[in-house]
Amino acid sequence: MDINVGQLFISLLVLVFSLTVHESAHAWAADRLGDPTARLQGRVSLNPVVHVDPVGTLLFPLLGMVTGAPLLGWAKPVPVSVWRFERPRRDYLMVAAAGPLSNLALAFVAAVALRALLGLGGAPQASTAGTSVIVPLTSLAWSALQINVLLAIFNLLPIPPLDGSSVLAGVLPERLAAGLDRMRPYGFLLLYALLLSGGFSLVVGVPYKYVLSWLL
Repeated sequence: MDINVGQLFISLLVLVFSLTVHESAHAWAADRLGDPTARLQGRVSLNPVVHVDPVGTLLFPLLGMVTGAPLLGWAKPVPVSVWRFERPRRDYLMVAAAGPLSNLALAFVAAVALRALLGLGGAPQASTAGTSVIVPLTSLAWSALQINVLLAIFNLLPIPPLDGSSVLAGVLPERLAAGLDRMRPYGFLLLYALLLSGGFSLVVGVPYKYVLSWLL
């Protein structure tokens, strides 16, 4: 098996940082909207230690990167006390949306950095001494762009426990939102069915390619 250890390390590093920003954005939004639960647990932080789940953030993604297997990754969920919000449905929608939006913001920054680095000669095939630092930075920016767009699109799927289900529940009538919430115990089964059936490439791959092309 031909494994690029350097690229693997970069991708895992970017994924950990991106998930850290994602969860911290949830915690920050909840705190701003009146729920200090996550802040009191130290989750409004860019320290990966407070967000990383050893299995979901490190082991599963690493196995997926090495083997190509359809493994899902995750970080520690941010605790939210919905009853503390002034307008629970609206505010929880905003907290849920904060995570994917933070990834889109990171993707935008990565796209700007990538365009600048390519202009400086950061193409992957470059090998001159003058580009020895620019080339790995270009690889880092490209990984950050891809991973953050993928995280944003994936998390916006309306399948519990993904953020998209909470966003959708915030705009649906309460009766329909309750029905969506009853799907929660079966969420991971639905996600794996999507992965294994090939539906993932349609519902995630198509918007992923569109957003990526727009940013570039």
